[in-house]
Amino acid sequence: MAKLTIVGRDGTEKIVDGKVGWSVMENIRDSGFDELLALCGGCCSCATCHVHVDPDWTGQVGGPNPDEDDLLDTSDHKNETSRLSCQILFTEGLDGLRVQIAPED
Repeated sequence: MAKLTIVGRDGTEKIVDGKVGWSVMENIRDSGFDELLALCGGCCSCATCHVHVDPDWTGQVGGPNPDEDDLLDTSDHKNETSRLSCQILFTEGLDGLRVQIAPED
């Protein structure tokens, strides 16, 4: 099973068995990280599932689409590895992916 490493806002790190075919956001919420609000439920209409992708993984994950990038612009914590976790489909190819939940705006 593909592994996903999730780092909470307090630095707590948890390695979970990621569910392939689910978004990274769904995997994070299913793993007990209540701090990831994901208010829109994955519709790419808010930025409450903002994560920072580990720099080693940005090539495999890719960058944000234009709508996602516009939403990320509303965050004071946007950086070059920012993504909305609802827009990252977790696949076997992302085995070992590491993301950190961005600070709350």
